[in-house]
Amino acid sequence: MRLFRFIAVLLIVGYSHQVEAQRKSKNGPPEQIAPTIGTAPKLVVGIVVDQMRYDYLTRFWEHYGQGGFKRLVNDGFNCRNNHFNYAPTSTGPGHASVYTGTTPSTHGIIGNHWYDKVLDEEIYCASDDTYQSLGTESEAGKMSPHRMQVTTITDQLRLHTQTRGKVIAVALKDRGAVLPGGHMANAAYWFHGSGEGHWISSSFYMDDLPQWVKDYNLSDAVAQYKKPWTTFKDKGSYVESVLDNNAYEGLFQGENAPIFPHDLVALWDANEQFDILKSTAYGNSITTDFALAALVAEDLGADTITDFLAVSFSSTDYVGHMYGVDSKEVQDTYLRLDRDLERLLNSLDKEVGANEYSVFLTADHGAVQVPSYLKDKKIPAGYMEYEDIKSTFDTFLKYTYGTTDIVKHFSNYQFFLDHKIIENLDLEVGQVQERIAKELLTYDAVYQVYTADQMRQNQYTRGIPYILQNGYNQKRSGDILVVLKPGFIKYPKTGSTHGTPQIYDTHVPLLFYGKGFKKGSTVKRTEIPDIAPTLAVLLGIAFPNGTTGTPLEMVLD
Repeated sequence: MRLFRFIAVLLIVGYSHQVEAQRKSKNGPPEQIAPTIGTAPKLVVGIVVDQMRYDYLTRFWEHYGQGGFKRLVNDGFNCRNNHFNYAPTSTGPGHASVYTGTTPSTHGIIGNHWYDKVLDEEIYCASDDTYQSLGTESEAGKMSPHRMQVTTITDQLRLHTQTRGKVIAVALKDRGAVLPGGHMANAAYWFHGSGEGHWISSSFYMDDLPQWVKDYNLSDAVAQYKKPWTTFKDKGSYVESVLDNNAYEGLFQGENAPIFPHDLVALWDANEQFDILKSTAYGNSITTDFALAALVAEDLGADTITDFLAVSFSSTDYVGHMYGVDSKEVQDTYLRLDRDLERLLNSLDKEVGANEYSVFLTADHGAVQVPSYLKDKKIPAGYMEYEDIKSTFDTFLKYTYGTTDIVKHFSNYQFFLDHKIIENLDLEVGQVQERIAKELLTYDAVYQVYTADQMRQNQYTRGIPYILQNGYNQKRSGDILVVLKPGFIKYPKTGSTHGTPQIYDTHVPLLFYGKGFKKGSTVKRTEIPDIAPTLAVLLGIAFPNGTTGTPLEMVLD
């Protein structure tokens, strides 16, 4: 009897819920309850921290304040196993992949520079001589995103809103602003140092700089950072880093040792004046200052039509390249960046509203620890320069093919062959690729080698070949792809670099915070191309037209 009553109650409850869900209108069929579609944020802020390894979050955690990285992690969603799923892992491809939702195999930005097989010359990912510099007489403003072959999430926002939603992109590096801004940005601004210290742009976006940018450049907003670079906290508390004076770090011109404080005033003229600021923690503060000025001057997030502010912090990369992953300079740069993020979030609270904006933070690549440091710690590591193998390699080419000209170019760990010479020698391209690949595999620093034929003919789903294939563009990439051993790099003996498919270059942070995002974390693997489609779902707009990533359902509220 009790069981009968229990079943009856369930049926009644279920029926009442069904009636509630399908309320009858007076003159028609049951009224269907529409699924809830959340209101889009007034502003999306995309943050890319150049060369940020994931472990910078954890390594410096105890030094961070409550309002920067900790606010994003504790009150947002942390994807702890986030990776680039392609190589080369460098700045141009990184920014393009974050914003297009796909990889170089589709968007075409296969490096910062690459050899153009049609033009027979090396080209830069953002250069465009058909446009003019704005804000400088130099060539530094002749840029556009024309080499990026698909749309970005920022393009899709502009298309969706009939260009009513604004897109502004800001970075010290031109490529860090041009590529995230996409093809339809209202403006992209980057920093030109030298003797000027100005924020500049390209006539691709506008005919002249806005008055607020001109006024900003006339102010002392940048010049105030012409001062010694001292540590944010007591240097002795930076126990998470190696000794300040060591053999693994580079030097500014005129310095005798890579130690704090760095007297930027004394070093100014010997290091191209304002350019020196890029390689200090102050470069991120300069970027934050200008981004906040843009937020106010452009009225971003001022109405219900979603705007987008893309900010890339480039100084983390400059500092990492000069001083290395384990340096006190890197630690100080991240502690100061933490305070800049706090300033940015507090300003967003004030100008847009605490619950009216959405943020993501990620990186464009990671970085390797300095191999010379690793070697001293008895960890396998080392260096390889093309010049180191050139003599042996040239001898092989002459003996096998009668000429070294069969190889036209080497860049981004890729060899480009001269197909005309191969044809004249009555050889098959695929056979030449395979023969050269086998030779390269005999060299000590080389870990794996793949050919263009392998990239085209196979479908890899895991491991290094999967990562290489996602970075391989059939029209733009080379004939032979070389992977060095873990811990081996093609770089000087001081400082850190990146570019490989190894995990230290692929594992980077991915944080979501603000309107439309849950609080939490996951150790499930996520990949960089997942960011743009996740934002598209958040905003209710079309995916970028080359998207290969998947929306991250677990981060969406």
